[in-house]
Amino acid sequence: MTSAPSTSSGAGLRNYVIVTAAYWAFTLTDGALRMLVLFTFFKLGYSPFTLAFLFLLYEAAGILANMIGGWLASKFGIKRMLIVGLTTQIAGFLILSAMQPGWPSALLVTWVVMAQGICGIAKDLTKTASKSAIKLTEAEAGGGGGGRLFRWVAWFTGSKNAMKGFGFFLGGVLLETAGFSLALRLMAGVLFVILAGVALSLPALRGRSKAGRSARELFGKSRGVNLLALGRIGLFGARDVWFVVGLPVFLYAEGWTFPMVGAFMALWTIGYGAVQAGAPAVVRRSADGLSSEVPAARLWSLLLVGVPIAIVALLASGPSRPDLVLVAGLCVFGVVFAVNSSIHSYLILAYAGSEKAAEDVGFYYAANALGRFIGTLLSGLLFRIGGIDACLLGSAAMLAVCWFATRALPKTADDPAPAARG
Repeated sequence: MTSAPSTSSGAGLRNYVIVTAAYWAFTLTDGALRMLVLFTFFKLGYSPFTLAFLFLLYEAAGILANMIGGWLASKFGIKRMLIVGLTTQIAGFLILSAMQPGWPSALLVTWVVMAQGICGIAKDLTKTASKSAIKLTEAEAGGGGGGRLFRWVAWFTGSKNAMKGFGFFLGGVLLETAGFSLALRLMAGVLFVILAGVALSLPALRGRSKAGRSARELFGKSRGVNLLALGRIGLFGARDVWFVVGLPVFLYAEGWTFPMVGAFMALWTIGYGAVQAGAPAVVRRSADGLSSEVPAARLWSLLLVGVPIAIVALLASGPSRPDLVLVAGLCVFGVVFAVNSSIHSYLILAYAGSEKAAEDVGFYYAANALGRFIGTLLSGLLFRIGGIDACLLGSAAMLAVCWFATRALPKTADDPAPAARG
């Protein structure tokens, strides 16, 4: 009788490790994919705006994938959706590997955009399933309050983003050593091994519950989830509005080589992930999991609003090396952004209902995907209008939206959405 809690605790930790390892492998290849496509089409002479367009369907597909993925995970189980996500990514890689640079431009762009759309679906199905599993595996491990959940979420999210940064570097290396098509096939092979491991080692139907039966039920989230979703749109739109096009093109113009730009983007992402993983050390935790964490979200989002505005002011002063000013400023942005992202990633699990956690997480990350889509689109448009300054001011505006949303966050997890109030 006394061994049951220990057994449950060990199983919960084991399952957490399995999910984390699978998502690490997925994220490593996903980061490499971005660099493979970006570098290949840059070498083919496509404009920065076209490069941004290549990723739009990837981001747009994630909006639907997160929403439907959360519902499917609630209905059919998290393990099954994790397997579907990995399988879809393998299919996307194999389709993209069939691309030939000599094809007509219209066919080439269409083929890549469609394959990227498949990979976008795969990414967010896998992310929704993986992050939903964290709450379940932490509960299996015997509870422990919001402190341990915060640490597990922070480590999972931070290490994932560090792996994505390594993926950026890996993509450049694979492009130089193996070429575009072979690199994609090699990554598909690695993911197939991971897929087999998940299928054999993760318990069946994890997180299965009664899924929402109507659109109103699917979208009728709690006030906390709805506000966090709005904040997430602003937060991740504020990053991608300068990250996707504005940053690389500005650094090219300042004399940086493409490998130098790719290396900085990789290091920025790795550093951002490291800060995410350590965020619980700088955020005071509360027994109820919300009373200290919500004020922290408000404070850190307000601090972040000022960073892009400060960078624009410094660039306007006419520094001799604007590229170094931008890089230094974005490093500060990365630190504050990482703490914000880590708090938000924790809060969505704190607010998510235990019965339909996957649906709530899927809804939230659909908003994340919408923010990335808006940021990617605006990155090309704003850079064309006003250069990097316009991108940074657009970032500040989206961060203001995030701050206003976090100001209204409730300090209890059971505050219903307005539409559901009696």
